[in-house]
Amino acid sequence: VMLPYAFLHMRHNLKYFDKMRCLRKRSAVSFLGVLVICLLFMNLYIEDGYVLEGDKQLIRETATHQLNPERYVHTFKDLSNFSGSINISYRYLAGTPLPRKRFLTIGLSSVKRKKGNYLLETIKSIFEQSSYEELKEIAVVVQLADFDSAWSEGMVQDISQKFAHHIIAGRLIVIHVPEEYYPVLDGLKRNYNDPEDRVKFRSKQNVDYAFLLNFCANLSDYYVMLEDDVRCSKNFLTAVKKVITSREGSYWVTLEFSKLGYIGKLYHSHDLPRLAHFLLMFYQEMPCDWLLIHFRGLLAQKEVIRFKPSLFQHMGYYSSYKGAENKLKDDDFEEESFDIPDNPPANLHTNMNVFENYEASKAYSSIDEYFWGKAPSTGDFYGIVFEKPIKITKIKVVTGTEDRQNDILQHGALEVGEKIVGSKKGRQCTTYLRLGEFKNGNFEITDLEHKVLFDINCMRILVTKSQKEWLIIRSISVWTSQTSVQ
Repeated sequence: VMLPYAFLHMRHNLKYFDKMRCLRKRSAVSFLGVLVICLLFMNLYIEDGYVLEGDKQLIRETATHQLNPERYVHTFKDLSNFSGSINISYRYLAGTPLPRKRFLTIGLSSVKRKKGNYLLETIKSIFEQSSYEELKEIAVVVQLADFDSAWSEGMVQDISQKFAHHIIAGRLIVIHVPEEYYPVLDGLKRNYNDPEDRVKFRSKQNVDYAFLLNFCANLSDYYVMLEDDVRCSKNFLTAVKKVITSREGSYWVTLEFSKLGYIGKLYHSHDLPRLAHFLLMFYQEMPCDWLLIHFRGLLAQKEVIRFKPSLFQHMGYYSSYKGAENKLKDDDFEEESFDIPDNPPANLHTNMNVFENYEASKAYSSIDEYFWGKAPSTGDFYGIVFEKPIKITKIKVVTGTEDRQNDILQHGALEVGEKIVGSKKGRQCTTYLRLGEFKNGNFEITDLEHKVLFDINCMRILVTKSQKEWLIIRSISVWTSQTSVQ
């Protein structure tokens, strides 16, 4: 009702401005443009009862896909209204409120599929791939988000039969949010020219996730979102804890343990209320995985922090949207014998000519970044000086990437050293021991604690022959012994 009136009002204003000779035409057009934008924003989300009036201007401006996170980051972080929970009632279909807070909550939202159903296999994988000690630190929350009550009742019966002992132990909860709490899902804007049923599906999915996040906000210290057709890596919780420890002291909003969809995205639980509100505000604007990028940016994490190998793999063949085929797989996934390196604190330096911002630090990590240097010469090196002497059990270095397979270290060696000399900035080892040569651009050695008798202060990659191709050091992984020198 407001929009036609708004445009009639603007047409009247335009005629009025044309008569005002004291104003330049350019000023009138500029003013009209601003007026159009303001009126469009006034119409946006008028039906959404979740948004407080005082926050609407910020919300509407951030709704576009061309969002500028830096502009809003401080305002968004300070909005107190985002810290409270959403006032809705949940139905417990199985399980009861957790008696104590856990380390990690794993959230799943599931709807009826036209073809295939993977939810039971996903739950099974979570529990089977966790040790008894790990099970004590996790809670699994399954949200049955379909409005078909017969389907929900059947799923609850299957879950209760197969995982009764986990429900009794307080590790598994099944919940549902009645349809009456959902916002309008019909007649939504067709952004990106998506068909109406696709818009409805992805918009409802955003609301499903928001309600799930809202429920899980106070259950644990951390939260990881999975989809309902996922296979887990063995002892994934131990790997997640190791990564969290390695990031201690650094700021992050989202850590990613899979590169697919809304799989394996880890959050601090204290951020869940804001994320839930955020998904509700923009539920009809774009798919959830796009919204997550904006959320991360608004909270000042500019870059993706994704770890490899991936801990979670997509196993579904049929999508929950109309039963379409979905063959996406994460080629970085490793199911067995997964172990994230320690990579103890160290100073990194190189004498190679670094290309743009692909600096040395980007190779010494499991994050999906790398070092890139221009054509190295004989004697060039990439050096690592550890903050403390350590016992190393295993080293793995990978050069080149899938799309730049020629940018490998063609002739090189890996060495470890002891006896540090020099100032803090220019420290280096006086003695080095060569452990071996690179083969096909890669180097790996195990049982190192039995091969090197001294505590290691330094490690370096040495170029033994000049090459015309540039050099990418994709990853440097170091595993240490529990008996490392403190």
